[in-house]
Amino acid sequence: MRSKTKSASAILVVCDGLGDRPTVGGKTPLQAAETPNMDAVSEAGINGLMDVISPGIVPGSDTAHLALFGYDPYEYYPGRGVFEALGADMELREGDVAFRANFATVDDSMRIIDRRAGRKGSKELADALDGLEIDDVQISLRNTTEHRCALVMRGDNLSKLVSDVDTHVEGGVVSECRPLKEGSAERKTARIVNELVRRSYEILNKHPVNEERRQKGELPANILLLRGAGSYKKVTSMHDRFGLSAACVAGASLYKGVAKYLGMTVIPVDGATGKSDTNLGNKAEAALNALRSHDFVFVHVKATDSMGHDGNFEGKKEMITRIDRELVAELKDADAYVVITADHSTPVSIKRHSSDPVPVVMKGEGVRSDEVKHFDEISVASGGLCRLKGLDLLPILTDFIGCYMMYGT
Repeated sequence: MRSKTKSASAILVVCDGLGDRPTVGGKTPLQAAETPNMDAVSEAGINGLMDVISPGIVPGSDTAHLALFGYDPYEYYPGRGVFEALGADMELREGDVAFRANFATVDDSMRIIDRRAGRKGSKELADALDGLEIDDVQISLRNTTEHRCALVMRGDNLSKLVSDVDTHVEGGVVSECRPLKEGSAERKTARIVNELVRRSYEILNKHPVNEERRQKGELPANILLLRGAGSYKKVTSMHDRFGLSAACVAGASLYKGVAKYLGMTVIPVDGATGKSDTNLGNKAEAALNALRSHDFVFVHVKATDSMGHDGNFEGKKEMITRIDRELVAELKDADAYVVITADHSTPVSIKRHSSDPVPVVMKGEGVRSDEVKHFDEISVASGGLCRLKGLDLLPILTDFIGCYMMYGT
């Protein structure tokens, strides 16, 4: 049984894709950024490196966040599409299959020019596909952030056990969706996906929005690429599992979707876009307000990951500086345990997620502070948290808060 012995709270700040490898001048973007506030948290707290899933495993953002919240992704992961749909406030029922989708740019031969269509989506383009019916299956589509979309298929005899259409690399031809298991539901779902992708090109390629983009010299968002099929199932909430009343402050739909899946309250924030222009001051204010009524507040910032994927060292460095100045500066002295970390590394040198461990620091009453004075991938390695897994983080934090589980008597 979980016990609550005292009243305390915590803020978990997750800078998406924060971790990196030494690149410019032998430094990571985090080392090169101006981070006096993160450094102050490190000096006052306990530091370490974290393998969010396990050493050598490259985390997805979705599975990584499940681990950070204490849910083993090998047991609880429903598929990426479920989180995208929940984060987009789409209704999900048992039997529905949800996907993450990208607007992308292809040429006449279906060769992928840009998987993200210049990172520019369109509500009008999504509306052109929303409501399509293919056989007995109804399609619902929402444009969420930039090029990203959430898609839900509703109909009889559908399965999440189908392959991605998104090749994850530019230059290749759009993949055909295939069943991952021999069964009528898998074959039907794959056929519907392939027909939807074909129709998306027919509809979007000549859409007025894309004609206008071409005239401006911009890439057309002329096809929809699907990946991360998932099916919804109910799980035990963070409140029932850990005794925590939890809240989420985020801009991108995926992270709001993970939060909803685990029973967190999602706090609406003006200007929280999930992009580099996100309003970090408003996020800080929302997090501090949420502490008045919640034990645990999760704050997510996306743009550090996007800069890593784009190979933009300077952009990532500047975004980290902004996070330090506009977000961490406001949260570091809160009357709560303050944790700063990442869900994974996205090195600018390889433009993808990697298995490199991420820095983590925890500051608050009773924490055994160590000798670390700088928050970066190298300095924290000598800290008192040593090297831990993502699943270890929440149990450590809940013990400090007072929501702990005694093992034995």
